[in-house]
Amino acid sequence: MSVVRQFTVAPDDEGIRLDRWFKRHLEGTSFTTIAKWARTGQLRVDGARATPGDRLRAGQQIRVPPDEPKASAAPKRERPALSDDQIDFIQQLVIHSDPAAIVINKPPGLATQGGTKTRDHVDALLDGLRFGHEGRPKLVHRLDKDTSGALLIARNARSAAFFAKAFSSRTARKVYWALVVGVPAIEDGMIELPLAKQPGTGGEKMHVDEAEGQPARSRYRVIERAGNRAAWVELQPFTGRTHQLRVHMAAIGHPIVGDGKYGGQAAFLTGGVSRKMHLHARRLKIDHPDGAPLDVTAELPAHFAESLALLGFDPALGDALPLEEPRAPAAEVKKRRAAAQAKERRQARRGERRSRGR
Repeated sequence: MSVVRQFTVAPDDEGIRLDRWFKRHLEGTSFTTIAKWARTGQLRVDGARATPGDRLRAGQQIRVPPDEPKASAAPKRERPALSDDQIDFIQQLVIHSDPAAIVINKPPGLATQGGTKTRDHVDALLDGLRFGHEGRPKLVHRLDKDTSGALLIARNARSAAFFAKAFSSRTARKVYWALVVGVPAIEDGMIELPLAKQPGTGGEKMHVDEAEGQPARSRYRVIERAGNRAAWVELQPFTGRTHQLRVHMAAIGHPIVGDGKYGGQAAFLTGGVSRKMHLHARRLKIDHPDGAPLDVTAELPAHFAESLALLGFDPALGDALPLEEPRAPAAEVKKRRAAAQAKERRQARRGERRSRGR
């Protein structure tokens, strides 16, 4: 194509980044090309120079220069059609559905997205959740392959942008249940340990890194204990680092039962307790584009429920804990307190100056 192109931002694209717009509508355009157009002033939004990270508003006009010729464009690979069994499988996982959102109760062992040697995953099954809608549903967050529970899926691009903003701004509340080895000495605690990718693992494993890690905060509350052998805990991540809950619990000496990756052999209990990982996204509460917050609870998978029964735990106790607002990090509290004290000192000095001036 050798002519300048003009596009109007649709309502479904409200709030997305310009580079994401290209991925949706002109996916053959590489990021390198987009960056080059922006750098040379050829890419414009409403007549003004634009950058790949600019957020778009519905109705804006995007000026796109002529497409650059490609040596040999590979044909786009079509998604294979889902079988009736695949459609039945994904639809049976649905625990909530409305015009903006779908929530499934993801079983353990099913990946959220594909990867090396991973062919079966939620993303590949999303066409089975169209329910007569034209657009393909979209993932807005993920759960680890062996973690079960509530997984939110947006109906369309507009609701995906809304929910993604809620997750990135940390207004979404996620409550997990876990069985851990041993019993934490503090029954209601906050773990604040920075996390980074562990060198030599290809990014597949995280570790605590005080020097280079990203800030990570997790709250835990003990629900019940089985002597000193194990505890049933509620976990709430207040940041969204990879494997955050798993690394944090292992770091304080109480790995999640079945999590051999971070707990080694110490993560497995004897006495008939399943060797599967016992981490479940029990509840998700998030703002909804139609008004009232979405608040969904996902039932436990069979192995987790059986382990609770085996250890003599009462499932009703877990939902009795109140969903409290997250506490600010200790460093932030200290900073706020120091700022308040400094303000008081300034006000006191102003008062003294006024007194001397009379």
